Amino acid sequence: MNYDRKSAKSHARETMQGIWAAALMPFTPSLELDEEGFRRNIDHWIEDLGIDGFFIAGKQGEFFSMSVDERKRCFDLAIDACAGRAQTIMSCSDQNMDVVIDLARHAQKAGADYIVVHAPVLHFFKAQDETLLNYYRMIADKVDIGMALWSHPDSGYLMSPELCNRLADIETVVAIKYSVPRPMYAELTRLAGDRIIVSTASEEEWLDNVLELGWRLYLCSSPPYLLQTKHDRRMREYTDLAFAGRGDEARAIRDSLDPVRNALRSTRPTEKPHAHQKYWQDLLGQTGGAVRAPLLDLSEDEKARTRAAFEACGLQL
Repeated sequence: MNYDRKSAKSHARETMQGIWAAALMPFTPSLELDEEGFRRNIDHWIEDLGIDGFFIAGKQGEFFSMSVDERKRCFDLAIDACAGRAQTIMSCSDQNMDVVIDLARHAQKAGADYIVVHAPVLHFFKAQDETLLNYYRMIADKVDIGMALWSHPDSGYLMSPELCNRLADIETVVAIKYSVPRPMYAELTRLAGDRIIVSTASEEEWLDNVLELGWRLYLCSSPPYLLQTKHDRRMREYTDLAFAGRGDEARAIRDSLDPVRNALRSTRPTEKPHAHQKYWQDLLGQTGGAVRAPLLDLSEDEKARTRAAFEACGLQL
């Protein structure tokens, strides 16, 4: 973190750009953190794939299966592995406010660029706005690091564009991963795009959001390292073309990835997204590794179908 709280928004506006990926955390067969595998992945993602930033220890990273100390260790590993070559945003999401603050303070002290905090599950609530305003203000009061919001159906509700517009006035709120229908995030971009960087995790909508909404940040999921290889960087290519205003060329390259997207989508068992993506990583030569309980692993038949689709999808290895 090389800014103060008063400059958090302006710093993010200048530097929080490009393709950011949500990192899967590899585990060894004995379900320990695979630290060396994680380092190798990050090095490959930066040097070979051109990824600009990483969302660490989030839902993709199986934070729900980790201890607080393990989550902090993931932060430290990512910061060290990035070594100034890419930025980091650390997931401090938790149902316990003390854990959120503890993780946020650790991220700030360790040198992370930003934190992200998921909207909490609020039991028995039908009107959440004032509670959520208080929630995010309390976090912002405890740390100086820039914070991204995250609204997703997993919370049991979606934060409205109007609420997010109010949250954008918090001094250290710099961005939002807004996992909502396009009309909602387009409206928030209109309302608060001057005060908060709006993004969503859909790679399939990313190009349209660059060209039509003026976005410059993909925040973030696993496609940046599942759809690309060292010799086939089509997401990077179409993104750079879009940033340069060359929309027709960007669309042609974006659309050429449809066979890869279809291979991933058509073979992913509904209840096994983590195991499926990790196996796809293994096929790419990355370190996928095991999943922790309660997540389910792939069957041998599911692996065979995934492998066949991978080999036929057209990615250049």
